[in-house]
Amino acid sequence: MAGSAITRLSSAAVLLAGALLLTGCEEAPTAAAPPPPPEVTVAQPLVKKVQEWDEYTGRFEAVELVELRARVSGYLDGIHFSDGEMVRKGQLMFSIDPRPYQIAIDQAQGAVTKAEAMARLAALEADRAEKLVGNSVVSRSAFDQRTQEKESADADVAEAKARLDKAKLDLAFTQITAPLAGRTSNRRVDVGNLVMGDMDGATALTTIVALDPIHFVFDVSEADYLRYLQLARTGERELSRTASHSVYVRLNDEEGWPHEGSMDFVDNVVDRSTGTIRGRAVFANPDMELTPGVFGRLRIVGSGEFDAMMIPDDAIMSDQSDKIVYVVGDDGAVAVRKLRLGPIIDGLRVVRSGLEATDKVIVNGLLRARPGGKVTAKEGRIEAVPDGTS
Repeated sequence: MAGSAITRLSSAAVLLAGALLLTGCEEAPTAAAPPPPPEVTVAQPLVKKVQEWDEYTGRFEAVELVELRARVSGYLDGIHFSDGEMVRKGQLMFSIDPRPYQIAIDQAQGAVTKAEAMARLAALEADRAEKLVGNSVVSRSAFDQRTQEKESADADVAEAKARLDKAKLDLAFTQITAPLAGRTSNRRVDVGNLVMGDMDGATALTTIVALDPIHFVFDVSEADYLRYLQLARTGERELSRTASHSVYVRLNDEEGWPHEGSMDFVDNVVDRSTGTIRGRAVFANPDMELTPGVFGRLRIVGSGEFDAMMIPDDAIMSDQSDKIVYVVGDDGAVAVRKLRLGPIIDGLRVVRSGLEATDKVIVNGLLRARPGGKVTAKEGRIEAVPDGTS
């Protein structure tokens, strides 16, 4: 029994020694290789000759707006348009009962005929007196009286004719026509109502607005106005008072800048209560799509042409109040550049300072880059997307 146990222990010792010998013969494991630097896309800033554009909110206004009112009193006899209708200049809109004014014409015509008869008689008497005064048959005072009576009769004729002209004018005012072409509002009175033609309380009948062309009115800050003056002094941009700058407008539901017009007026004062000055542009509106009172966004040239460095807005990040981009050096190291930015032109952000034209800006893969770290740079390209207004 004791011999068997000793034999088993000896066998175990031999096996253990063999295992240790084999373990010692194996090579030590090597360390894991580090991963390669993350891949990013870089591109140099696009350098392009551009003009900056300023944007303002404003609204459309009618070039002409007329409120039709009665010029003579009477009962409304007819309405000759439909509410909201497009009307032409001179089209009949309302008619007032003309009969009282026709009677007034007839009376005035009778007064003219009577005055002319009296004037002819006075002229004959004056001629007769002139022939007799030389023979001393008629006294000088009698002759003077006949002359005065003739002049008074002539004045009565002129007065009667003026009353006839007024009566005819009043009759014409019973036919109320459109003074301009445009779209009507709704009627304010109905047939059968008495309308008043008093100058102070004339009855309002409807309104008409001209739609083609149409104005767009907007306000410019005092700071922008002074900047435009400075640009004009240096010859970089003419003032809108002297140059019909092209402008573009879009409505709230539109993309791009589909409506093109031109500047036609700048006010002569800066409003002291708002610190702004009024500007106005004019637009063709043949399809009557643009409506007075509708708000829109206007774009106008805000600078002279200059060479700008431009990058995608997606490449720009915020670091508290600073705007930054990541750039990659020749050794693949990532560095930070603080920028001073300008507006977006042709889909790209203008960089006023902080970048060099030779810098390689990370435009894709920003989340894989860290300042001071290494990246694998893949060359890309920045391209502008013209918006049709430059």
